[in-house]
Amino acid sequence: MGRTATLATCTLNQWAMDFEGNLSRIIESIQKAKELGATYRLGPELEITGYGCADHFLESDTFLHSWQSLGQILTNPVTQDILCDVGMPVMHKNIAYNCRVFFLNKKVLLIRPKMALANDGNYREPRWFTAWGKHKQIEDYYLPRMIQEITGQKTVPIGDAVISTVDTCIGSEICEELWTPDGNDTTATTNCTNLTPFPILTSKCGGIYVFANQIGCDGDRLYYDGCSMIAINGKICSQGPQFGLQEVVVNVATVDLEDVRTYRNAIRSRNELGSKSYAYPRVHCDFAVSHDDSFQPTTDPIEWQYHTPEEEIRLGLFHLDRIFPQSMKIDTQKKIKNPKKVVNKP
Repeated sequence: MGRTATLATCTLNQWAMDFEGNLSRIIESIQKAKELGATYRLGPELEITGYGCADHFLESDTFLHSWQSLGQILTNPVTQDILCDVGMPVMHKNIAYNCRVFFLNKKVLLIRPKMALANDGNYREPRWFTAWGKHKQIEDYYLPRMIQEITGQKTVPIGDAVISTVDTCIGSEICEELWTPDGNDTTATTNCTNLTPFPILTSKCGGIYVFANQIGCDGDRLYYDGCSMIAINGKICSQGPQFGLQEVVVNVATVDLEDVRTYRNAIRSRNELGSKSYAYPRVHCDFAVSHDDSFQPTTDPIEWQYHTPEEEIRLGLFHLDRIFPQSMKIDTQKKIKNPKKVVNKP
């Protein structure tokens, strides 16, 4: 029996603290996802604020404006009848968390905080955020009054939980969690999470992986290359553009949820582990991500397109050249041809 669902991952050119522009691109991405038939929409990490806000994450206004943006998203008609997953900072008990916020039809379903923070190389997330340390636990989060007026909810769950729809279960993973040795990926796949983290793990344990990334430079030191993707049972079925110039890119894939169940049931070692694991808290959602038409064709697997290191350097520099205006560039050639004469005075 087939049970197909169309899922969307969004690549956005967000800018740090550009609440108005970021909001516009998020709304546009949700609209495009619906037009492409998607019932679930995923966006990049911290897409409402932009990732590179640095010490602005220490200011309460950043959290206020994030909730104001979410309020406008919730009340926009285009966000109805599609399960949305957006990234934004959330303050809970005077602690700042990097979160995913799930919502559907003017109702916030779950706030899922990041459980492992990046703190090496280019990243200093613990300067602004705290990792959620309560594995498989949730608490009550008291929504701001402006959101309460929209949703009619006073509290919503916050913590390490999954969304249980009428036809599947959706778990979340935020960037650094993928790389931690004791991450949630294996536990999630043994707890019947069909939309699950880590594409390689979907080959090992089965599942559907939806990954979203920003594109371009959001004002900090990093350049995001896009390349959002969707995989099922270890096979890539959708790959977004890398080093593109578009403000909003939405790529979708239609997958069969029953393919995941069949794949997992055939892995005996995974089933033994699953029978011994403790369940995640589930937030129940009376919504189906699958289509009524069980015969809808699924998206065929594709070969992943790799760039060589030389191509990545060329494409990255080309797009940076397009991002920054001519007035901000240094004319190095002119300075080499006409060096200033330096006179050394005694």
